[in-house]
Amino acid sequence: MSDATDGVVVGVGASAGVAEDEVLTLITEALAAAGLPAAAVRRLATVDGRRAEPGLLGAARALGVPLVGHPAAELGAVAVPNPSARVLAATGTASVAEAAALLGGGELLVGKRKSGRSTVAVATLPSGPREPADLQPTDPQPTGPQPADPQPATEPDLRHHGDAEVRAPGLVDLAVNVRTGTPPSWLRTALAEALGDLAAYPEQTTARAAVAARHGRPVEEVLLTAGAAEAFVLLARTLRPRHAVVVHPQFTEPEAALRDAGITVHRALLRPEDGFRLTAGAVPEEADLVVIGNPTNPTSVLHPAAGLIALARPGRTLVVDEAFMDTVPGEPASLASLRELPGQVVVLRSLTKTWGLAGLRIGYLLAPPALVAELARSQPLWPVSSLGLLAAELCSAPAALAEAEAAAGRLAEDRGYLLKRLAELPGIRVHGEPAASFVLIRLPGADGVRERLRAAGFAVRRGDTFPGLGRDWLRLAVRDRATVDAFRAALAQAV
Repeated sequence: MSDATDGVVVGVGASAGVAEDEVLTLITEALAAAGLPAAAVRRLATVDGRRAEPGLLGAARALGVPLVGHPAAELGAVAVPNPSARVLAATGTASVAEAAALLGGGELLVGKRKSGRSTVAVATLPSGPREPADLQPTDPQPTGPQPADPQPATEPDLRHHGDAEVRAPGLVDLAVNVRTGTPPSWLRTALAEALGDLAAYPEQTTARAAVAARHGRPVEEVLLTAGAAEAFVLLARTLRPRHAVVVHPQFTEPEAALRDAGITVHRALLRPEDGFRLTAGAVPEEADLVVIGNPTNPTSVLHPAAGLIALARPGRTLVVDEAFMDTVPGEPASLASLRELPGQVVVLRSLTKTWGLAGLRIGYLLAPPALVAELARSQPLWPVSSLGLLAAELCSAPAALAEAEAAAGRLAEDRGYLLKRLAELPGIRVHGEPAASFVLIRLPGADGVRERLRAAGFAVRRGDTFPGLGRDWLRLAVRDRATVDAFRAALAQAV
């Protein structure tokens, strides 16, 4: 339909607890009625009171679009063709789905369609230049020191991750920060032998105890999660901060999860001129939630433990993402074993990077017992698979920790070699001192260089999807010396 060539808005009304699959099925039916593909959807829209509904958030993620919430009063002012007195009494608008789709002046393509617990309607994008406030930059005046480079004109794609760079076959992967040659054979064998036990429901006792012992903490301070990314979602759904600050550049899922939960996010942007290190005043005193990575993705900077401890204080929740800490020999800056810090300190860990378990989805969170219990109540039953629990147990054992430490030592040597080869090329600069399994480089025209590298068979991670960076940045995973030599030759041609 020509009216929808620029995309459509899908308005969604839902009862509490609606299932993601129910919402997606109804959306698919409505789009089919309009003769539109799923790719035509630009956003889902609903009433503010349903913006944190897991089923709606899941549907938006499945479609790859934002979920926008509108105040009930704004929706109530929109005339709808299929009003409902019952819905009007409950929500203040005669049809959440139709009003949310039409808000801003679009044209209704598909009127209200119902299922058991949801309704949807489809409209063309509103005319005029203004986007809803939810799609504007989260914090137009970011908190803290600012980078020298001008920021992109549009918001970074917070949902873009390194795996998107390597979906084409045949590429040498320098985009994903998972150790090559993993999982190790002993871990693959143990997981394969456990397949015969999949008829039993997962039981966490042994895995939790192993993780707790690994960090010298009581089991009540351990929460096992379906990857560290799930922990960000749980925190966003549970905490209700008044002034949330995410320290950037860093992994974008924490901010995305907070925004999905309807929480306003303020950005503290660290500067390349400072080596992307924390500086005095970077985090405002009024922040009651602070999220920071250590070592930080994508800068590879390891912040000293003392600097992070200084951020902890009564009335504040400090979340430290240590997903890459086991890539640092000795883990000197880890807070994972520190229990007596002021305020609430939360440490996140992942088994993805060192052990090659991205597809298994296993990570964990360390925090005070009361917060762990509250977060656990937001999880579904059996949130971690039996195989994930076995991996958590085995990778916390002394022999596995010794193997990880040895791997971190080899990684440090390979990283030094990568930095040496990069230094041979003019115009390429590394800011700060890399400490993890990747390095961040800056060079003019990096976006074009990335495309030429793909044509030469190498995938690298673009930098412009990280707040605080731009199109002149690339992230490179550390690989073995033979791969580095081949990459260096391709990079010399690409620049």
